[in-house]
Amino acid sequence: MTVFLKRAYAPPAAEDGMRVLVDRLWPRGLSKDEARIDIWMKEIAPSTALRRWFNHDPAKWQAFQQKYIKELEGSAALDELRRLVRRCRITLLFAARDEEHNNAVVLQSLLKTKTARARRSP
Repeated sequence: MTVFLKRAYAPPAAEDGMRVLVDRLWPRGLSKDEARIDIWMKEIAPSTALRRWFNHDPAKWQAFQQKYIKELEGSAALDELRRLVRRCRITLLFAARDEEHNNAVVLQSLLKTKTARARRSP
């Protein structure tokens, strides 16, 4: 399983594989041609209320992760993302300036954890 993270504003690269935007809002000032996004998964992004509450405040990071994971429980979008990860190399794209505290980081961690558990299961 290969899941990379990249800001949506960074130039696309061949090694990105499938480029998946995981934000609810389109990145400001970025054209669709420049972005070269393969899939826009708005439904996997944090709810508007959670996004606004978090407001990219690192002090709220632990609580944000917990709340976001709770929102994702039973998510069809998360299941779809897991299927993509099993099939090909993907890069999760996000617009946030903070590259360590954003929903793509949580998704990458979740995907790695769930996939590792699935591989260990008989």
